[in-house]
Amino acid sequence: MNVEDMLNAMNPEIHAALKRAVEIGKWPDGRKLSDEQRALCMEAVIAYDTRFVEETERVGYIDRGSKAEGELCDDTPEASILKWAE
Repeated sequence: MNVEDMLNAMNPEIHAALKRAVEIGKWPDGRKLSDEQRALCMEAVIAYDTRFVEETERVGYIDRGSKAEGELCDDTPEASILKWAE
């Protein structure tokens, strides 16, 4: 099964179940997800979101509000620079 077939077979219930499995690290029956399973589920959720879910509802969406692209959130960028003491 390729990605297109998988996305076409998924529905909102499957999407929600995969999303929940990634969130809690367990399948609905309580079995733990392996690291590989978690990564694959996350990929499937993101691919489904990209295709079927409105941008503002997608996993990882960041509401940038009225800030323009590249504009800093803090007026004093120097305050966020880390300086290591020796």
